Formats: sequence, C-alpha cells, structure tokens
Amino acid sequence: MRIKYTIPIVFIVALVIIEKENNIISRVSDKLTLKQTPQTPLQPSGISHILLKHNGSFTSLSKMDSAFTLMKRRLENYSQHQEVVTRGRKHILLLATTRTGSSFVGEFFNQQGDNMFYLFEPLWHVEKMLTLETGGTNATAAAKAYREVLQQLLLCDFTLLESFIDPVPVDHITAALFRRESSSSLCEQSVCSPVIKGVFERYRCRTRRCGPLNLTMASESCLQKEHRAIKSVRVRQLENLRPLTEDPRLDVKFIQLVRDPRAVLASRMVAFAAKYKNWKQWAMDGDVPIDDDEVRKLKGNCDNIRMSAEIGLRQPPWLRRRYMLVRYEDIARFPMTKATEMYRFTGIPFTPQVKSWILKNTQASKETSGVYSTQKNSSEQVEKWRFSLPFKIAQVVQKVCGPTLKLFGYKFVSSEEMLTDKSISLIEDKVFNFL
Repeated sequence: MRIKYTIPIVFIVALVIIEKENNIISRVSDKLTLKQTPQTPLQPSGISHILLKHNGSFTSLSKMDSAFTLMKRRLENYSQHQEVVTRGRKHILLLATTRTGSSFVGEFFNQQGDNMFYLFEPLWHVEKMLTLETGGTNATAAAKAYREVLQQLLLCDFTLLESFIDPVPVDHITAALFRRESSSSLCEQSVCSPVIKGVFERYRCRTRRCGPLNLTMASESCLQKEHRAIKSVRVRQLENLRPLTEDPRLDVKFIQLVRDPRAVLASRMVAFAAKYKNWKQWAMDGDVPIDDDEVRKLKGNCDNIRMSAEIGLRQPPWLRRRYMLVRYEDIARFPMTKATEMYRFTGIPFTPQVKSWILKNTQASKETSGVYSTQKNSSEQVEKWRFSLPFKIAQVVQKVCGPTLKLFGYKFVSSEEMLTDKSISLIEDKVFNFL
C-alpha cells in the first residue's frame, strides 16, 4: 500500500517539473519579443494521457518506469538546449577611459558583420543628463543608472535609454542619438527609416541616407542578431557591473582596455585642450601643484582603473572566464594577434571581414590619421606621446599613478633623455591571464 500511494505522488511532482520545463523551453525557443510571454498554466489534461486511474489504482510500475525514462530524457534535452542558448549568444562590454584607443578597438566588433549588434557610447546620454540635473555626476547614482541602461541595451530594450535622450524621443524616434553613425548596426537597411524633410540629425549615417533613428526598428534588429557588443568609457568600477553576470538572460564578457596613463594624459591635452588648459600651462612654464584638483582627478582615474583590473585579474567566481585585460600598446603593435585572442575569449568566430578591416586600418597614411580617426599606422602611435609630454609632467603622472603603471607593466623614466630615447622601450613584456 505504501508503494501504491508514495510513488504516484513523486511521479506527479516529476511530471509537473516536466510540464514547467516544457513551458520554459517553449519560451526560450520562441522568437524573442520586447514583451514577456506569460507562463502557460499547467493544465490537468497535460498528464491525463500518461496517468490513468482504474478502480482507484494507478497504472503499472512498468508504465511508470517508461514515464520516468521520458522525464529524464526530456530534462536532459532541456539542459542541453540551455547550454546551446548560453553558448550561442554573447554579450560583450568593452570598458575603457577616453583616449585609450577604445574607438579603434570597438571597431573589431563593429566590423564583425550581420551577426553583431554594436553600440558606441550609449552612456553618453546618461552622463550628460545626470550632469545637467545635478550640476555634477554623483558616482553612486551614475553607477546604478549606467548598469541598468547597459543591462536593458544588452537585452535590446531602448526604453530606459530614451528617458536620458534630450530631447525625449517621440514615438521612439530620435534625431539626437550620440554618434549613431559609429554603429553599423544602426545604419543598416533594416534600421533605415525614410528621410524626413527639414529634420536635421547631427550624427546621421554616412553609408546611406536615412531618416531619424527609429528605436523600435533598432530593437527589432538587435533581437535578430546573434551577438551584442557595447563600447563605453564611462563605467568607473567593474564591481558595479556584477549584477549583469547574475542575470540568467545574459552571457556577459568584459574586456578592459588600458593604456599608459602618461600617454593618455598627453593625448587628452591635445584632444580636450580647453579642459586641460591647466596642464598645458604647467607644461609650459610652471611647477605642477600636486594637491590641485586636476591632479587629484588624475589620481582618482588611475586608482579606479587599477582597482577594476585587480578585481578582474583575481578572477573571483562571478568574473571567472568573463574578464580580459588588454593593453592598447599590445593591440597597436600586434593588432591581428590581439584581435584573435579577444575573439577566442568571447567565443565568437573571427570573421574575414574583421581581419580585412584591421589590416586596412593599422597601416593608414598620415593624411587619414586624425585625432579622432580609427585609421592609424598603429605601430607608430604606441610611444609617440614621449616626444610631446614634458618630463616634469611625466614625473607627476608617475608619482600619482605609480601603482597603476606597475600593474600594467609600464616602465618609469628617470630623466628627459630616457623619456625621448627611442632605443629604450617603456613597455614590459607582460602576459595577463584571463582564462
């Protein structure tokens, strides 16, 4: 009698599990949409063809054994299906700071082709809005906003981003998305809406004539892509993105791009001359006040980069197999090798289209190598900063960013002669394990 009643109860529970797994499988297998599909409730008829009651007793144990075998097989199939889903779609976050070559490296993914949805600096809107509203960016509020926007964008949902775009999109249509033309995904035919006369789009597509960006169309295109990548220079701490690794809908890989802080400062002094006028003044005729706000800001930036890298290189459980550190200098010297490593890390096939773009854009002429250009003779760019940054400025950077230079393998200079001596490399041969 105990067998008669105990086994059916377990069996019913098992069948309920099967039914739930069926619902999950069907939802995962269905074409993704912006709206979540409600779970179908378990119907009694769903098990009626397996469980038959006769004179108050359940069917024979042999039939129940067959049912359990079916359950096991279907659960195994579900598990395998889940693994395929996880292996199939990748979500890439390229994290950097300004003037580290992130636009150039971002093109490694932007040029991937039809299976990649790439976004260039969507957090620009978030930073701008938060700064306008508060007169400055609150680090805690910004970190939360950045994380939530990135999470939604990796899921192809532009709704939250829309709330930060100024002016606010009307019917999900905007002419103000920052650097739209830098994302081939936002300029392809499927996202190209008709031109609207009299509407000016500052960052309009260059490859074809399109009207203002329809974010609904962009979302639909994103959902069709196999992989998604976002480049951002606004995330200060990797730790703030930990919840993304805990989202079962995402398979996130982080690539942190770093560069010699002395080179970064030299580049910023040229690209952002107005913001770095104090540094330019100190470089020309004055000693650098070590307690100045600008110097403290430089130290803070270096510390944030270093702390994020230290977390990533330690490979805590939530980052295991999810983090890769790449030096700009290594990419500039060995672009094809480093690109191959990055693609191997992400688990995405390295297409001939990307290889062709890299070959073409790492051997550019001087005429095409502007400040914001992604076309550069990359090997010549690596230590060009050494001949424009005064030694006294380099000393200040070494003082406040010393631990960061050491971690990433950048050599200190002790004299003006050493700084400008081409025969002395300031880049240590260093391998950063990420697998």
